[in-house]
This record gives sequence, structure tokens and C-alpha cells, in this order.
Amino acid sequence: MKKFNILVNQFLKKFGYKISKSNNTDDLIKIFQYKDYDEYKKTQIHYNKNKIKYIFSDENTLNGIYEFITKKLPKENLKGICHGSRNGFEIHFFNKVFSNSKIIGTDISNNATNFKNTLVHDFHDSKEEWISNFDFVYSNSLDQSYDPKKAVKTWFDQIKINRYLFIELTDQHTVQTSSKMDPFGIETYFFPYLLVEWFGSKISIEIIKNIKSNKMRERKVDMGEVIDGASFVAEGLTSYVFIVKKLND
Repeated sequence: MKKFNILVNQFLKKFGYKISKSNNTDDLIKIFQYKDYDEYKKTQIHYNKNKIKYIFSDENTLNGIYEFITKKLPKENLKGICHGSRNGFEIHFFNKVFSNSKIIGTDISNNATNFKNTLVHDFHDSKEEWISNFDFVYSNSLDQSYDPKKAVKTWFDQIKINRYLFIELTDQHTVQTSSKMDPFGIETYFFPYLLVEWFGSKISIEIIKNIKSNKMRERKVDMGEVIDGASFVAEGLTSYVFIVKKLND
């Protein structure tokens, strides 16, 4: 149903309309409750493999992140990590645009190592060697978290002081879309308030808003290096990239 809605929205966008679920509750956050961690892990691996040729990232949004970073940091010799990267499209993009840099990715699925620069890893879990190690962290997969506070704190700990965490949400990540597949849903306008509640004066926040699109004249990513038969499933969605700058530990 989600893919059908996306296709319909791509058509309606031409006329300035879209369809979306309405939140008829007072809830600003919703988290699906699993029986245990094992159920969560099996569920995420199952859907990862079912959607392995689907790409939620888009070059328009990623290019906006690239332009932001290059205004703030050097254009080369950067270290970055993308969490929940599935087939690694965003990893390929960032390694292409940042010279002499090392961008890696993680995914909980055991097929993650089939994709270049990707590790099998649960993004909730901390790794000592990654603490204060990266210039930027990016993810569009927070909706796949069973504990978003734990996940975001882990990602925050991975960036250096005065570096950036990029969390992308869309109008498909709301309370109404919380499910066994995508457990975490939040009304996007509330997310900055939640970040401030979690981190207080340790952060500053900026937001990039745009329409997701891969219809660029000069594609930066060679799709032959990603996966054959890929399908971009988020064309036309409104994207909100929350830029979290780490001011102190």
C-alpha cells in the first residue's frame, strides 16, 4: 500500500496535490511494541531482503546535504557513516562527491556485506572505535528503530565536536505509518522539540526541506555499482533533513 500511495502521489504532484494518512489521534509519537528483540531483528531482516532493490534515498536530498557540508567543512578527507543503508545508494553518493574520503554504512541484515563499504550492524549498538570518530552521520531509517532515543544518542556519540548528524524524515514517517515493519512514527513538526528534550544545550538544529527526486540531468551515482533493477520508491515525497550539530559532549 505504501508503494501504491507513493506512485499515486507522483502523479498528483503534477497538479499540486498528494494523499496521506491523517492523524486522528492526539499522539505525536508512536512505537510498535515487539515481543522481544529477536522478533524485531527477524522482522527488519525480512523486510530488508524483500525491499533490497528499493531505494528510499534520492540525489536531490543528498545533494542538499553535500552542499551544506561543503559550506561548513572541507570537501575532502572526511569520515562519514550511513545507518540503515540497505543497498548502499547513499554510501556511493557521498564517496563520489567527497574526495579522498571514507564513507561506510551499516544494516542489521546479514546480507549487508554484499554491498560495498557496508557492515552488518544494529544501529542502536555502540562501538567504541566509532565514538567521536566521524565528521557526519546520515540516516533515513530512524522509522525502523525500536528505541529512537537510544539510536539517536548512539549516532550523536559517533560524531566529533562541531560536526553533524543528519536525520531524514518524510511525510511517510508519521504516527499513522508506525507498524511492525517501521516501528517508529512521529509528527515531523514535533521532532526538533524531541531532540531538544533529549540533548538540550549540547546541540543546535537546522532543517533542510525539499522534494525528493532522482531526476537529475547528471546522476552522480553509477547504478551499476549499486544494484541491478533498482527502484526509487520515494519520488515526490516531502523530505525534512534535521541537521544536528554537536556543540559539546
